[in-house]
Amino acid sequence: MRGRLAAAACLLAAAAQAHDGEDHGQGETTLPEDRLAAALKEAPVALPWEVGGPFELVDHTGRVRTQADPDGRHQLLFFGYANCPGICSAALPLMADAVAELEAEGVKMSALVVTIDPKLDTVETMGPSLAKVSDDLLGLTGTPEALDVAYDAFQVEFEHLFDDPEHGPIYSHGSFIYLLDPAGEVLTQLPPVLPPEQVSAIVRKYVVGG
Repeated sequence: MRGRLAAAACLLAAAAQAHDGEDHGQGETTLPEDRLAAALKEAPVALPWEVGGPFELVDHTGRVRTQADPDGRHQLLFFGYANCPGICSAALPLMADAVAELEAEGVKMSALVVTIDPKLDTVETMGPSLAKVSDDLLGLTGTPEALDVAYDAFQVEFEHLFDDPEHGPIYSHGSFIYLLDPAGEVLTQLPPVLPPEQVSAIVRKYVVGG
């Protein structure tokens, strides 16, 4: 079933409001431990909206990649672009750090970045760009038509704002990180303003139950 989001996501809405879904920069927001602990005690519940769905793209090694992880891993999924100087520069390290922490505990995870600029982020360019952040990040790109399918499924909106002499195209875009199960179903979504240990705690709740 698509769109299964947790009670924890409701709590995280306050943090999400601190970041309104647009690319205005970065900043970390820590949830009070008592509020996080209370939310993590709640069993996951379905929220009344759907997000996510099938897609078929190409990863930065040239392999076809769908919403399902080929190795049966849970997945963190983000829509952005490799040289983004805004929220991506917070979200991508956050994803990498959370995955590293979870992997160290034996929780198998993948960290995926779907580009919003396929002209900039190609099979040839995404890997080296993402490797500057972490070798654990896997970039996904594709044709405009294939990417539109993913954008529509995850209700991703973005807008080209201007061209920066140093960074190139600058976009305003959504900033949620999606947690997917190995089949590609969305379990919850996370704002990229939490510290890695809180993201790991929330992911752990879904993957191993605590």
